[in-house]
Amino acid sequence: MTAERKEGMTYAGAGVDIDAGNAMVETIKPLVRATRRPGADAEIGGFGGLFDLKAAGFRDPILVAANDGVGTKVKIAIETGRHDTIGIDLVAMCVNDIVVQGAEPLFFLDYFATAKLVPGVGADIVRGIAEGCRQAGCALIGGETAEMPGLYDGQDYDLAGFAVGAAERGTLLPRGGIAAGDVVLGLPSSGVHSNGFSLVRRIVARTGLGWDAPAPFLPGRSLGEALLEPTRIYVKPLLAALKASDGIKALAHITGGGFPDNLPRVLPDGVGIEIDLGALAPPPVFGWLAREGGVAVPEMLRTFNCGIGMVVVTEAGKADAVAAALARAGEAAVRLGRITGRGPEPVTFTGTLAL
Repeated sequence: MTAERKEGMTYAGAGVDIDAGNAMVETIKPLVRATRRPGADAEIGGFGGLFDLKAAGFRDPILVAANDGVGTKVKIAIETGRHDTIGIDLVAMCVNDIVVQGAEPLFFLDYFATAKLVPGVGADIVRGIAEGCRQAGCALIGGETAEMPGLYDGQDYDLAGFAVGAAERGTLLPRGGIAAGDVVLGLPSSGVHSNGFSLVRRIVARTGLGWDAPAPFLPGRSLGEALLEPTRIYVKPLLAALKASDGIKALAHITGGGFPDNLPRVLPDGVGIEIDLGALAPPPVFGWLAREGGVAVPEMLRTFNCGIGMVVVTEAGKADAVAAALARAGEAAVRLGRITGRGPEPVTFTGTLAL
């Protein structure tokens, strides 16, 4: 008779350490506490997170929810051992989808699944999540950590995020009246953000470079560090611009699918959008990916953000006021194009993309 059979089997023996999970909760409590905001001031550890809409100042709110992950970018975090920024990406992918609907992100919950919980790694991940929440002005009110040996191998883990926001009734975007002649503005991205990393990883594999090699497109940083540059969070400047001007008609988060797939999501029937590729100034990472992978421009535009993480559709006569409001909030908007009559394709391009 084996010793395990003689002594009885345990959950820890099966690979799940409840004590490690409890220890991690205690470690991250100060990080979570730092994200408190009006409407959310409870400690984590209960069976559910609480949020008080009245305390947050809402009178007649519509709730807006979004969930997302970070895709295979998480593999680079795992393979480089850099876990403290991937949580920012997780928050960004959710809250940016909420603010494009004219809503203010209020609270966030995360799901972290792994083969074996390493408290230091888990705390680093939550540290990034908390930083993302601070950048977005939303509270981290809970989450779930799951050890699942047999489903995940080695140091692998995956992340999912869930965010809820609110807007006063009648203020949601996109709003009616988008018409030919409206101006299209773009807000710069920080790099690849969190989409297209299955292609990014294949290109890196083709080059033969290790994650610790110097980044060919960004002197002074390793390749892994450069590619882990976090997704920008546009919440605060966009909320400030929405408050300062009534000229914004629609917002579009440029994620998977790039310009061709994301822009039509905010367009009504009968209109299209024309983008001047010459107005884009893609960060050097995109030129490097295009060259090393032999990626054609149409594929780049449908896979990556190519330097623009957020698009703003504004009334022509108020475009300067919107751009000024964004500038006051720290965003250097660029004129990307205009709304047109609907042609065979909802999104058309002029000019040349400088990769």
